[in-house]
Amino acid sequence: MDRLQAMQVFTRVVDTNSFSRAADTLNLPRASVTTIIQNLEAFLNVRLLQRTTRRLNLTPDGAAYYERCVRILADIEETESSFATSAKGPRGKLRVDMPGAIGRMIVMPMMCDFHTRYPDVELMVGFGDKPVDLIQEGVDCVIRVGTLQDSSLVARRIGVFQGLTAASPQYLERHGVPETIEDLEQHTAVNYFSSRTGRIIDMDFVVDDKTIEVKMRGNIAVNDAEAYLSCGVKGAGLIQPPRFMALPYLQSGELIEVLPQWKPLPMPISAVYPHNRHLSQKVRVFVDWAAELFERCPLLSGQEDSEDRCLPTSTPSSTIVKRGTPEVAGTADVVA
Repeated sequence: MDRLQAMQVFTRVVDTNSFSRAADTLNLPRASVTTIIQNLEAFLNVRLLQRTTRRLNLTPDGAAYYERCVRILADIEETESSFATSAKGPRGKLRVDMPGAIGRMIVMPMMCDFHTRYPDVELMVGFGDKPVDLIQEGVDCVIRVGTLQDSSLVARRIGVFQGLTAASPQYLERHGVPETIEDLEQHTAVNYFSSRTGRIIDMDFVVDDKTIEVKMRGNIAVNDAEAYLSCGVKGAGLIQPPRFMALPYLQSGELIEVLPQWKPLPMPISAVYPHNRHLSQKVRVFVDWAAELFERCPLLSGQEDSEDRCLPTSTPSSTIVKRGTPEVAGTADVVA
């Protein structure tokens, strides 16, 4: 029995809470995963997992063995990485996930640069606004907007998400331009609801260093970011998109910013990964590269700029990131 492989299989089964998902993420047949766990339990002469029809539970011995396996595997990876020569560099498959708007507008246009630097890293990039459970789905790293609250994950801040309030010229002609927060009572918004909770996300404004949330009436609520932006452009109501996404529409006149003196609360953009990935060389170089990429984008590095050199000049058709949209599993107020 290959004990190192057995440790890797066992920890992946625990992390994903599934023999099938562990097999998929390790590119092994499910029968092989089952056999490896059975042989490991026989070798150790203890029961590691309690199997039920719905889930897997660690036994006390299994929990203790899991903690030791995680440390051992992390030490092995760190040791191997430390001896990797600069000529070889990081290598292997790296699975990352990010919001569609950030991925398509910021990251993917520069992906050739990443592969030029790290040709032996095989990237699997996922996009979407659905919650991602890094452990169970075998994701190495995600880019997320919001404050991380799950202690089982590590977050490194790589940028700043700044929103604004806007509406189409047609909407403002019909309803007037709001001049104060109180004026919003007479206006309609396109509402956005969380895919995770179903809760409508209120608009928010920073007034005298305090965040004020405003519940807006509206006839349309969506949980799709592209639809959210489209509704605003078509005149369905006020919206609060990110500035980096709204910029082309502001420049073309399809959107007009309102209440510019009271902007939504900025939120950090972070690279998020599990604790047991922090020693991975391929994760480290991707996070460093992403941080460098965001630093070069004025609208995503906390700088006010009417133009952003890292954004495409064409009108985007990708998704929007909205405060309160789906979170990383196990976190709160982290926008996907």
